[in-house]
Amino acid sequence: MLEWLWIWAFAILPLPILVWLIDRRKASSRPALRYPLFQQLVRAQSQQSSVRRRGWLKFLVASIIWVLLVSASARPTWLGEPVPVPQAGRDLLLAVDISQSMREEDMQVRGSLVSRVEAVKAVVSDFVQRRQGDRVGLILFAQQGYLQTPLTFDRDTVETQLLEAQPGFAGNATAIGDAIGLAVKRLRDRPAESRVVILLTDGANTAGTDPSEAAKVAAEAGIRIHTIGVGAESISVNSFFGLSRQVNPSADLDEVTLREVAETTGGQYFRARDPEELDNIYRYLDQLEPVPEDVTFRPQKSLFHWPLGLAIGLSLFWALISVIASKTLALRGRSA
Repeated sequence: MLEWLWIWAFAILPLPILVWLIDRRKASSRPALRYPLFQQLVRAQSQQSSVRRRGWLKFLVASIIWVLLVSASARPTWLGEPVPVPQAGRDLLLAVDISQSMREEDMQVRGSLVSRVEAVKAVVSDFVQRRQGDRVGLILFAQQGYLQTPLTFDRDTVETQLLEAQPGFAGNATAIGDAIGLAVKRLRDRPAESRVVILLTDGANTAGTDPSEAAKVAAEAGIRIHTIGVGAESISVNSFFGLSRQVNPSADLDEVTLREVAETTGGQYFRARDPEELDNIYRYLDQLEPVPEDVTFRPQKSLFHWPLGLAIGLSLFWALISVIASKTLALRGRSA
């Protein structure tokens, strides 16, 4: 779309007309010239007719040049279509428990039970894809924690490596404190107010560093940790004699420690008993830790050089024509 940044410049377009009217008024008050000889009068009238025709042409060319110069001074600019520019958001580390207990099938989906790890993969994958503008990383932990994916804008890679994770690959214990310590190491030097960890587990810390102490270190580094305890609270199982009884598959979940870790670092603790609750938690986290809004800009291309170049070219062309015409008249005068 074409826009004029200094459109008020067109206000000076009538200026040459005002100058011409003033000059004409002065010229009308001057005394007329008298030609003593008839032949000289006829010759002068012929020259005046030629000059009059050249005068109109000169006026037309000068008018075009003036309009072009004013148009250039009004700064014509072409505005392109709006282009979104994603803004850098948070540094977000996802710490996911892949201990052997994550194979427990107690997450109900449409009447069927699926394993905890499969439910987590489905929900967290969608969460990762929604984090446009954030640098997302993935920590997997069990007997020990390890960085599966460094912080990156490549959300597809994070999702792929999450889906490839299998319970038991890192042992059977649960090192929550080590996962927190690894997250602190990776986020400590990142910009403040953008360092977030979302830690998900189904058990208690059974190896490595004390999570409470690790949380204190994270708080000192300005890292906020949201914790999620995953697992059903009650499922029906059949006994040896065929009788059904209710058991709590999440009896080992240490909610006290997870809540303490979240409160120490300024985060929140959440409880996910089924995939629907888990999905609602991650959508709520989208609100707590919103992704940056895209900023749009419209590319601008200045066009003032086009009318300016045309004005200069037309001026040079008219000057050349004037020189040629003057020399032609001079030669005719000599021959006469």
